[in-house]
Formats: sequence, C-alpha cells, structure tokens
Amino acid sequence: MSIARVTSKGQVTIPAEVRKALGIDQGDDLLFEVTSERSVQLKVVKRRHLSDLYGALPATRPFPGKEEIRESVGRELGKALRRKSS
Repeated sequence: MSIARVTSKGQVTIPAEVRKALGIDQGDDLLFEVTSERSVQLKVVKRRHLSDLYGALPATRPFPGKEEIRESVGRELGKALRRKSS
C-alpha cells in the first residue's frame, strides 16, 4: 500500500510502485471516476502517436512525393488567388 499527499495546488505524486504496477508513463492521461462517496476508480489512458496509425488504412493511390504535393498545392492556390482577384 502506498500513500501520497496532495499539495496546496492539488497536485499528487504517484508513487513509483503504483506507476509501475499500472504501467503509467510520462504523457499518459489519468481518468478519475467517482464510484461512491469516498471512493474513486483510476483508469490509465495511453497516448497514441500519429505514427501508430501508419498502415491502418489501405493506400488508394501511390504517394507522389513531398515536392510534387507542394507544387500541386502551389498551383491550385495560385489559381484560386487569380480567380479571387478577378
């Protein structure tokens, strides 16, 4: 059993053995759910990186490359600006 003290700012340091047991890492979010008058359930919400989603959806067309995309966006932006100024 571990004890932690609440600071004047409402902050708590989670003891190392609790972090290890629950798999809490830096950047994780904690969800507090009040279950009764003086009881709470804690759930760890892991952060997901955008790179974790790589390959989650099938590619519908080949990637033309960063430079081609920049040129294409530039052309379309130029067309839109010309239409707007006319």
